[in-house]
Amino acid sequence: MSLWMILPVSLPALTITGIWVVYAMAVYNQHVCPMDNWLYNQSCEEELHLQSGPTLCCTLDNVPLISKCGNLPPESCFLSLICNTGSFMVIVIVLLRYAHVIEKHQNGVLNTASLSMGWISAAGLIMVGNFQVNNAKVLHYVGAGIAFPTGMLFVCLQSVLTYQLAKTQGEYNVAHLRLCMTLLAFVALVLSGVFFGHESFVLQHTSAIFEWVFCVIIMLFYGTFAFEFASISGDTLVVLAIGGTMGPAGREHKVDALGAHSQPHPHQPENMSML
Repeated sequence: MSLWMILPVSLPALTITGIWVVYAMAVYNQHVCPMDNWLYNQSCEEELHLQSGPTLCCTLDNVPLISKCGNLPPESCFLSLICNTGSFMVIVIVLLRYAHVIEKHQNGVLNTASLSMGWISAAGLIMVGNFQVNNAKVLHYVGAGIAFPTGMLFVCLQSVLTYQLAKTQGEYNVAHLRLCMTLLAFVALVLSGVFFGHESFVLQHTSAIFEWVFCVIIMLFYGTFAFEFASISGDTLVVLAIGGTMGPAGREHKVDALGAHSQPHPHQPENMSML
């Protein structure tokens, strides 16, 4: 069992815990309204962070979207840290998964496309975390428009790849799990996007909830790579070192070549006897 399996497990543990900490800080500092609040107003006499009392006056500016939770300091600092760290981990995980597929099978269009989608999604996530919606709305939404769709495409491609590479019942079970997670993430993303475009308070709040559901599912999906990463070996890293060209055929050729060099020359004993 390889220690590389710790990496995909650490990603959801870090990011999911981190964004919920950001949410808790935003609610505590009264920068957003809690998720159990469904009552919103067109306007309030005071800003949310200036209000006191058990009942708060909330507007659409206080909907607990992840972007709104990490919009003001100190939450914005933590969200940037989480997004930057998570993006780096995503880049490494996607790269190792790319090499692992080549090692076990061979490279193909799906594998290359999956690598591209994963890296583009990571780039979008960096933009989301470092450009707050109130300070740089255009860049923030561009980052979200990049990260969410490409993240969805990545899990779709990986679900297909998992089925293509599956040979044992355990691998098929992982494929079924990823397919279920992909479908749930797709539904959550679509509903979040559809509801986000409405001005209804209830639909905006529902959009925020589905956004959280989508992000949690995507991070948990990355965690399932622990099954494959448990078998990562030095050959996987060799694939990266030589540019991803050594598939199963290449490894067999390498083994045959090493075996040929290790065999003694057939005429060597005869020559020695002549001496």
